[in-house]
Amino acid sequence: MRYLVVLVILMCSHFAHSKTIKVAAIDWCPQICVDNEQKGYVLDLVEAVFKDSEYQLDIEYLPWSRAIQYVRIGKADALLSPAKAEAPELIFPTYQVGQQRMCFFTRQDSLWQYKGPESLKNMQIGIAADSSIEELNEYVRLNQNQFQFQPYHGRYIIQNAHKLDKKRMDAFLFTLNSTKYTLQQANEWSKYREAGCVSNANIYMAFTPAKHLQAETAQMIKFFDQRMASIDKTAFKDKLMASYGLTQ
Repeated sequence: MRYLVVLVILMCSHFAHSKTIKVAAIDWCPQICVDNEQKGYVLDLVEAVFKDSEYQLDIEYLPWSRAIQYVRIGKADALLSPAKAEAPELIFPTYQVGQQRMCFFTRQDSLWQYKGPESLKNMQIGIAADSSIEELNEYVRLNQNQFQFQPYHGRYIIQNAHKLDKKRMDAFLFTLNSTKYTLQQANEWSKYREAGCVSNANIYMAFTPAKHLQAETAQMIKFFDQRMASIDKTAFKDKLMASYGLTQ
């Protein structure tokens, strides 16, 4: 009985000192996967960072624009996983959790290829709201009539691919890994092709700028960067990406 009491006290002590990090995320496989055998390499990495620590992750899956807003106002502590240009008001740690390569996708029978902004003339292009296209951000801002803005959600890729089928747009923009993965899973990738990429951008676990959470956020970021610095000295990330059939 005495040992049982000690065990209960230790468990209660552990839970009393645990801190919950509320994380806003999206269904963005293979980075972050919902209802999938694998969780996604970004989520696997973040869970490894906070494993055996005082922090517990509480992940809520939301549409992208709402996820950004939740973290912006402090309704969530952190966001997985924006590029800096997508949510510049958030607080970014030193270490990234991956990269995203934004590319154009067209029908397989299309001859069009992206060769810089000048090649976009007269094109109708699907684009996710609140996404960053890096070198094309200014072009998008000045030529909004060429872009069909849509909230990002779990059906975004499939819906845009089917709009290509119906010739309601000429191309759509999204991340290379996610688009190929999603269309391959749906047995539809053979109908489409990648038609040129814009640029690479680092993606992060970004934290809330809410002033009432400032002290807690600073501690979370410090812990995150310390653990990531340790992980980067190992082969963990290379092995993790390989388990998804990807390279860094």
